[in-house]
Amino acid sequence: MERQTFTVTELNERIKGLLEMDPALADVCVQGELSNYKIYPSGHHYFTLKDSESSLRCVMFRSSASKLRFRPESGMGVTAFGRVSVFPRDGAYQLYCSSLVPEGTGDLQIAFEQLKVKLSQEGLFDEGHKKPLPRFPGRIAIITSSAGAAVHDMIRILGRRWPRCKVLLLPVRVQGVEAPPEIVGAIRYANEFKVADVIITGRGGGSIEDLWAFNDERVARAIYASEIPVISAVGHEPDVTIADYVADRRASTPSNAAEIAVPDWREMSELLQSLQIRAGQAMTGRLKGYAQRLEAIRSQRVMTDPSAHLDNRRLELDRMRDRLTAAQETRLAAGKQRYVRLAASLDAMSPLRVLARGYAIASDSRGQTVRRAGALTPGDRLELRFADGRARCLVESTAAEQERRFLNGGK
Repeated sequence: MERQTFTVTELNERIKGLLEMDPALADVCVQGELSNYKIYPSGHHYFTLKDSESSLRCVMFRSSASKLRFRPESGMGVTAFGRVSVFPRDGAYQLYCSSLVPEGTGDLQIAFEQLKVKLSQEGLFDEGHKKPLPRFPGRIAIITSSAGAAVHDMIRILGRRWPRCKVLLLPVRVQGVEAPPEIVGAIRYANEFKVADVIITGRGGGSIEDLWAFNDERVARAIYASEIPVISAVGHEPDVTIADYVADRRASTPSNAAEIAVPDWREMSELLQSLQIRAGQAMTGRLKGYAQRLEAIRSQRVMTDPSAHLDNRRLELDRMRDRLTAAQETRLAAGKQRYVRLAASLDAMSPLRVLARGYAIASDSRGQTVRRAGALTPGDRLELRFADGRARCLVESTAAEQERRFLNGGK
C-alpha cells in the first residue's frame, strides 16, 4: 500500500475534519479549573482548563463572552460548554467554549458578589455620600413598572399619608435586557428637569433573575450620580440588590419606601397640636413670670416714693465724699512726711551747714574753687565765702612755698 504524503496544513485540516465529524465532540461539557485567564483587546477570552493531571486550551469568542453574567478568574472552578476542534495554524486542538457556569454558586450570584466588591472599593456604598431625605417633600417620582402591583401600593400609601404630595410616575421595564437602560434614562430625566424632591425606584419581589436589572452596574452608577435623593425599593425583606447598597435609603418593600418618603399627616397634626399646647403653656408661664416681676418692681419704695430714692443717693454721695476727703488728707500727710525727710537729708548734705561750723570756701579770680595750697602762688587774689558773707584776700605766701624755700636753704 502506497503511503500518502501530507503537508503540515493538510494534516492539520484532516485532523480537524475528523474531530468535527465526531458528534460527541461537537457539544461537550468539561469540568475543570480556570488558569491563565486573559481577555484580549479584541474581546476574545483565552484560558486553560486543568485538573490534577491534564490541561486543555480553550477560547471563547467575543460574541459568546458578552453573554457572561460574571467575571471569570483564574483558580475558579467551572463547567465549560462548547465544541472541540483544531486551530490549523498551531496544530493544537482546543475547546471552543460557548458558555461557562461556575461550580457551586450560580453565575448570577457570582456576578453579584464581584460587582458588589468592585463598587464598594470605588466608594459607591460610602455613607458619607448618601444624601438626607427631605422631611416634607412636595413631589415624588416613582420609577417602576406601571403594570405591577407595587406602584399601586406606593401611590395609595403616599396619598393616604401625605395627600398634598404630588406623585409623578416614570414607567419603565423592570425585567429583561431593556430594563437597565430605561431605569438609567428615567433617573437622568428626573435629575435633568428637577421633576421631584425624592425618587423611589424598585419593583416587587422575585427570583434573582427577576431582580437582576437592579444589580446592573449602569443602574448603580446612575443612582450614585443622582442629585435627587433615591430610595431603593426592590423586592421583599430578604431581597438585597446592588441598588440597595448605592441608594441614599433602602426600603424593605415598595410599600415601606412610600412610608419612608413622606410623613403621616395625622401624626404631624397631632404633633402640631401638642406643640401648640406646649407653646401656649410656655407663653402663659412667661407672662405669669413677667407679671410677678412687674408687681415686685411696682411694690418697691422707689416706685411709691421717688424722693426717697434721691435721698438714698444723696446719702451715698455724702459717704463717698467723706471717704474721698479722708483718703486725700491721708495722702497729703504722707506726702508732707516724705517731704520733711527728704529736706532734712538735703540740708544735712548742704555746704552751708559746713560753713556754719566755721569753714570757708576759697575761689580764685576765675571763680574756680581752690582745693589745694599747691595751686596758689604769692600775689594770687582769692575770694573767701563764709556762712554770713564773703571776703577778698591776697595771698602772701603758702605752706607749699615755705616748704620749698626750706628745702632750698632759704633761697
